[in-house]
Amino acid sequence: MSPVKAVLFDRDGTLVHDVPYNADPALVRPVDGAREALDALRARGVRTGVVTNQSGIGRGLLTDADARRVNRRVEELLGPFDVWAMCPHAPDDGCHCRKPRPGMILWAAGRVCASPADCVVVGDIGADVEAARRAGAHAVLVPTPETRAQEVSAAPHVAPDLRTAVRMLLTAPPWDRPGAAGPGTGRRPERRPM
Repeated sequence: MSPVKAVLFDRDGTLVHDVPYNADPALVRPVDGAREALDALRARGVRTGVVTNQSGIGRGLLTDADARRVNRRVEELLGPFDVWAMCPHAPDDGCHCRKPRPGMILWAAGRVCASPADCVVVGDIGADVEAARRAGAHAVLVPTPETRAQEVSAAPHVAPDLRTAVRMLLTAPPWDRPGAAGPGTGRRPERRPM
């Protein structure tokens, strides 16, 4: 049994290729290894979820219904998720849910009946990692070409791709190693090559 109870994924840039303000389900393309990684978690009884900022709704660039159609397409391609959390607010709206704030992480953890400390957030930018930290969850950054170098160097745990991130979570979570930092501690763990 994995010590990880739930893995909460960012959507755009992490599970599927990022199409800014995507309102078209036909444009959804999973990243390499996404289905395989999710299936490995599901096979081990680890709950899965999506936590996604969708500021295009707040900016008037797409509707809530558009975003939900895209989410349905993600599930058609990658299988069912136990929880979806979507922030529709624009960056200046001051909501509590938009990453890097912890609202979506806390809500999603509650929906799957897990403590945030038993959850991992997997994302491609620093806001994903910071939201996890603020919620008291663990985080793994899976960088893309758009991820800033500072975000990579500041992340407590980094994996080169989703398959590696999930394999790491299922076999030996990096925070279980001697000298590793716990969730939300702000302490930098020792880095190990991936």
